[in-house]
Amino acid sequence: MKPLSKTHLTRQLATLPGWSHRRGKLTKRYTFGSFREAISFMVRVAFEAEELNHHPTWENTYRTVTLHLTTHDKGNQVTRKDIDLAKRIEAVAWVD
Repeated sequence: MKPLSKTHLTRQLATLPGWSHRRGKLTKRYTFGSFREAISFMVRVAFEAEELNHHPTWENTYRTVTLHLTTHDKGNQVTRKDIDLAKRIEAVAWVD
């Protein structure tokens, strides 16, 4: 798996609302109605990540979850694996 070119990454980001490429990572912040909802989302994402064997770096503060995606074994660059996981995350997210 190769790191994505800037052109390909830009095209893929156009299909992922709210996601950005910052500091070499795909990033998105989700804000939920409660801490429980935030944790429920994290559990759901964990199942998707485990199925892909590709795990996010994330932060949780109360009802906010911030995800950062890179491919660790490719020098922490963004690859197709990150795009695939971001799409799965979008499919299970119930907030923008």
